[in-house]
Formats: sequence, structure tokens, C-alpha cells
Amino acid sequence: MPVQLRFDTGLAGAEYVTRELWRRAILPRCPLHPRGGCGLARHGSYERKRPAGTRVARWYCPQGHRTFSLLPDHLAARFPGTLAEIEQVAAAAETASSLEACAHELRPEPIGLPGALRWVRRRLAVVRALLPLAVTLLPALLQGCAATVAAVRARLQVPTALERLRVLLARELHALASPVGLRHRRRGGGDVHGGLQQHMGPDPPPTAA
Repeated sequence: MPVQLRFDTGLAGAEYVTRELWRRAILPRCPLHPRGGCGLARHGSYERKRPAGTRVARWYCPQGHRTFSLLPDHLAARFPGTLAEIEQVAAAAETASSLEACAHELRPEPIGLPGALRWVRRRLAVVRALLPLAVTLLPALLQGCAATVAAVRARLQVPTALERLRVLLARELHALASPVGLRHRRRGGGDVHGGLQQHMGPDPPPTAA
């Protein structure tokens, strides 16, 4: 798995595709060798199936045998699609009469109820895990706020909360799990130990012109 870093484009997701901003992405230094000399070089880009036309820029460190990709703020990490799409599922589940009803409304494709429920539960679980942590990490903004999508949206005065939380928690992203966080998973599939104590890596790349 390529190690992901945040790409602060400062633009809406649709503009990322229409302006092909992955071509302008810059990784100023190697996360493994910040002093340089490792031969870090641009390594093309890879496609994301959704939104259509999306590509993500990446680099390769020959000394570390590692690739690094710059993930724009609107895209979910290690989930298909966008953060807004995942948030939509969690928000719908908060008001639905049941998870079954939510799954039927959001996944009408004939995949069967068990598959649709797994799809909803996976997205709901990661949002439910993130929101209480966000309330704790952002006391100046979220102290006393209920850990729900609706409450966090209202407190931050934004239509979509997850993308805003990625910006507000930028310094902690490499210790936070997907889809908002960019915590690297070990090759065996386990999470990196140490939680918020681990090294945060380099500063985010500069905003695209």
C-alpha cells in the first residue's frame, strides 16, 4: 500500500478533476529522508474509480523502496469515493428507522440485504469511531458537542463535516484511521502502534496555485 499524505488543494472536489490538479501536486521532500539524497522522484499517478476521472499523484523513494501519494482532502482514505459519500451514509443512519431501511434507501442495487448492511455498517462504524475522538481533539471548537454527524455539522457550520475535520486535524492525520486519517497500515494488515504518540511526518504540501 502506498503511504498517503494530505494534499491541500483548497478547492472543491469537482475542480480537482476538471483542472487535473494531480499534475500540479508537489512533494517537497521525502518523508523518509527529509534531508534529501534518496533520489525521490515522481512516479506517475493512479486512478480512483470515483469520482470519475480522478487520479492521485505519487512519488517513489528508491532508497526506502516506498511510494507516497498525495490524497486531496475530498477523497476518502482506503475507501472508494469521497468523504462526503461516507458521511451521507452515517447521517442517513442517524435518522433512519433501522439500518435495514437505510441500506435499502442508499444501496438499491440487487446485492442482497446482508451485503447492503455490511456496506452501511462499515461506513457507519468508522464515522462513529472518529467523531468522539474529534470532539476530544478539538475542545475549542467541539467541547460539549454530541458525537453525531448532524451535531458536528451544526457546530462547525458546514454542510459536510468529515472534509472539514481532515483540515482541522491536519497535524494528527498520520495517527488517525481512515477514511479521514492517513494512518499507515503495516504489511501484515495491522495498524501502526502508538496512536497519537507516533511521528507525524512532514508538513502538508503547499496549496496548489
